[in-house]
Amino acid sequence: MCYHSIRRGAARASARTQRMAVLSELRYPTTRPAKVFSGLLAILLFGIVSIGTVSGFLLYQILKPTRTPATFDLNVMMGHPTAFSFPVAGGASREGWFFPGLRGSSTIVVCHGYLAQRADVLTLVSALQDHEFNVFVFDFAGHGTSPDVTTLGYRETAELRSAIQTLSTRDDVDPQHFGLWGADMGGYAALEVAESDPRIGAFVVDDAYDDPRDMVGIEVKRSGLAVLPFVARFCDFGFRMLNYSFRNEPPASRRIAQTKGKPKMFVQSSDRPSLADGVLALYTKAPDPKQLVRDRLSYFQMSDDDRKTYENTIVNFFLLNMTPSARR
Repeated sequence: MCYHSIRRGAARASARTQRMAVLSELRYPTTRPAKVFSGLLAILLFGIVSIGTVSGFLLYQILKPTRTPATFDLNVMMGHPTAFSFPVAGGASREGWFFPGLRGSSTIVVCHGYLAQRADVLTLVSALQDHEFNVFVFDFAGHGTSPDVTTLGYRETAELRSAIQTLSTRDDVDPQHFGLWGADMGGYAALEVAESDPRIGAFVVDDAYDDPRDMVGIEVKRSGLAVLPFVARFCDFGFRMLNYSFRNEPPASRRIAQTKGKPKMFVQSSDRPSLADGVLALYTKAPDPKQLVRDRLSYFQMSDDDRKTYENTIVNFFLLNMTPSARR
C-alpha cells in the first residue's frame, strides 16, 4: 500500500517537473524548435492584441461619434417651437422641440439618423407642420446635444417610446394618433415602436436596417479596416458585450407582421447599397398596406430641389393615411 502511494507521489512530482521544464523552455528556449515555436506564439499574441486594440478603438469611434451640436434660439425660429422634455433611462431627461400644428391634431415624430441630429431634419418638420400636423423632433443619445454613446437603435427605441408616451399627456395633441418618420438608425427605432404601439397610425422608414449589428458591420466596412483579419468579428463581439442587456432582442423583421393594417412606406437610396437590400427585405416581409420608394440619393445628401420633392412625398403619404384632425 505504501509502495503504491510512493509511486503515485513520484509520478505526480515527475509530471510537475516536466511541466515546469516545458514552461521554462518556452520562456527561455534553448533548442531550435522551441525558439521557432516561441517566436510564432509571440507573433500570434502580438497580432491578437493589435487587432483587439484596433477593433476596440474603431468600435469606440462608431459608438461615440464626434458631435457638433447645432444651437438655435427658439424665440426666432420659424414654426414657433417650444422645448419639451421627456424622461430617459437612468433618471435623466431628453429635451426636444415641439412644433405646434392644429390644436388636438395628430403628431408626427421625426427621428434623425446615425451621425445626424434634429437640426438636419428641420425642413421636413416645417413641411409637416405647414399641413397642420404637430411635429416633435429630438436628438438621440450620442448625437447633437444629447450625451452618452449611441447603441445604434436599442436605447434609441426606448427613447422614442418615452417621447411618445410623454407627448400623449399634452392637452393640445391627439393622444391616440401618432406618425413616425425615421432614417437608418431612426428608421430602426420607428419600426420597432410601430410594431408594438397601437397609437402609431402610419410610418415611414428611410434606409432602415433590421438589426443594430447590421449598422456596426456597415460602419466597419466603411472604415476600410475590415480588410484586417477578425476586425469585423471583434467589433461585432464587442458591440454585443456592450449591449448584453439587449441580447434577447430579435431583429425588427421578426415582429413586422404586427404592423398589419398600418400604412407604411419603405424608402431605398441608391447611394447606400449596403442598406438597400435590407430595406427591400423588410418591405417584402411587411404586411399590407405598404409601398416602396426608390431614390437616387439618401435624404441627407439631397439637393434642395430633390429634398423638397422628397418631403412633398412624405407629407402626401401622411395626409392620405393619417389626417391632422384625427382627434376631431
